Amino acid sequence: MTAISTNAWRYVAGAWLAIGLFDATQVVVSMQAMGMQHAWWTLFFVTLAGWGVWIASAPLALALLQRYPLPARRAAPWLVHMALCMAISATWAVWSAWLEHATNPFAYPKGSDPFIQLWKNRQVGNLVGSVILYGTMATLGIAIDTHRRLSQQRELLAQAQLAALRLQIEPHFIFNALNAVTGLIREKRGNEAIAAVASLGDLLRRVTDGSERQFVALDDELDFLLKYLEIQQLRFAERLRVRVDIPPSLRRAQVPDFILQPLVENAIKHGIARRAKGGELHIGATREGELLRFSVFNEGPALAAGTQDGVGLANTRQRLRALYGEAHSLTLSDVPQGVLATVTLPYTEPACCAP
Repeated sequence: MTAISTNAWRYVAGAWLAIGLFDATQVVVSMQAMGMQHAWWTLFFVTLAGWGVWIASAPLALALLQRYPLPARRAAPWLVHMALCMAISATWAVWSAWLEHATNPFAYPKGSDPFIQLWKNRQVGNLVGSVILYGTMATLGIAIDTHRRLSQQRELLAQAQLAALRLQIEPHFIFNALNAVTGLIREKRGNEAIAAVASLGDLLRRVTDGSERQFVALDDELDFLLKYLEIQQLRFAERLRVRVDIPPSLRRAQVPDFILQPLVENAIKHGIARRAKGGELHIGATREGELLRFSVFNEGPALAAGTQDGVGLANTRQRLRALYGEAHSLTLSDVPQGVLATVTLPYTEPACCAP
C-alpha cells in the first residue's frame, strides 16, 4: 500500500468531528425532550470532547494501515489493528470517565459517580462499539487512499496516452512532407519550401516537447493543427480543402493536448485520401452550456461495417476516459456525403479567464 496522503487523516478526523457534533446535539436534544434537567452546555461539550480520542488517533491508525494494510490474509495485521483498537477504546474510557467525574454534566446533587465505576462501565459497555468505530475509520481511510491512488493511476494513464499520441505521427507523414519540400525546391519555389520546412519544424518541436502538460488553450491546439494541415496540403494540394469554424470566444477553452490531430488524421487517411478528387475537411467547435463540442467532418466513403479504431483514435478514447471518466463522448457516424467525428467535453477555462 502506498503512503496515505496527509489529507486522508484530515478527512477521517473531520468525519469524527461531524459525528461528535451530531452525537452531542442528539444527546442534549433527546434528554431535554424527555424533560430531564442537566447542565446542558457542559453535557454537550463533555460528549463532544469524548470523541477527541478518536480524532487524535486517526493519524496513528492510518499510519498502521500503511504498514499493515487491510484486508490481509495473515493474522499479524489483524492482531496489530485489534490491539490499537483496544488501546483507543481504553483511552477513550479513561478520558470520558474523567470528564464526567470532573464536570458532573448530569448535575447530580451528590456529584458524579466514582471515577473507577465510570471507567469500568465504559470499558466493558463500549467494546463492541469501539470495534465498529475502528472498522469504520479504517474503511474510510482505505477508501480515501484508494481514490487517491486511482486518481494517480488515471493521471499516469493519461500521460502515457499523450506520449503515445506524440509518437503516433506516422513516419509516412514525415517522409511525404520531406518529399513535398524536395519537389518545391526542384520547382524553384524557394519561399514555399522555406515556409514548409519552418512549419514542419514547428510541428515536430511541439510533438517532441517533453512537457507533461495535459491541457492547452484551444488556440494553441488549433495553431498546431493548422501547421499539421499545411504539411498535409503539400501532399494533397487542391484535393484537400479545409474549412475551420471555431469562434474566437472559444479560443481560451482548455482542451486536452493533441485532441484534434488524431481525428483530423483519421479523416484524411480514411476519407479524403480515398477519393481521387479529394474533398472538404470541416473542423468546428461550439459551446453548449457547460459542454464543449468538437466536430470533424470529411467527405468520403461511409464507415465500413465492423470498422475498428486505429491506434490514434484508440489512444484518444483511452486518454479521454482517464481524464474525464464518463463525462465525455467520442463518436464516429455516417452523415450525408461523408463521416462525422464528434467529441464532447466539459467546458473549462483558465482560472484567470473564467467568467
